[in-house]
Amino acid sequence: MRYAPEHNDATRERILEAASRLFQEHGIAAVGLAKVMAEAGLTVGTFYTHFESKEALLQEALLRSLDARHEALVQTLPGADLERVVRAYLSPEHRDASGTGCPVAALASEVARHPRATRHTFSSHNAPTLDALAAWLSSRRGKKVGRADAAALLGLLAGTLQLARAAPDRAESDAILEAGVRAAIRLAT
Repeated sequence: MRYAPEHNDATRERILEAASRLFQEHGIAAVGLAKVMAEAGLTVGTFYTHFESKEALLQEALLRSLDARHEALVQTLPGADLERVVRAYLSPEHRDASGTGCPVAALASEVARHPRATRHTFSSHNAPTLDALAAWLSSRRGKKVGRADAAALLGLLAGTLQLARAAPDRAESDAILEAGVRAAIRLAT
């Protein structure tokens, strides 16, 4: 039986949604196709109708999650207060929601070990976010801030979030977040 194109599009979207969340929540290596497809309510055999490999799925999931994160950031930054933006990123809520939070903090260290095409997808779809951060920082400072400086700020934020997530003690994790807030504000001003 043939399905209508809308059915295939909806099915593909369900797979991408499940994969994006699961990769961020559990890590790329820890999530197999069976887990993604079960989460999407589909059989593993259905996977290959939509994607040629797990790597192809990962690339599309990265594209999807990085683009969504960028859109959210672009809505937040204009006129936003630096401390408010930093505290929102380094919040306990963001720390505790790895599946729906920033894909950079959740996946960058794993993506670094993937093939060049996957790293390129990650880099090219993170670039607009770095450009938006650089423009925002430039407007705050009154002088041009480059993409490298924006990457340093995002790296500080993402790394702090990773360390806070890894800390087994809640009080220690909260202290890491607070120290990250102070360091990010110093770096950004």
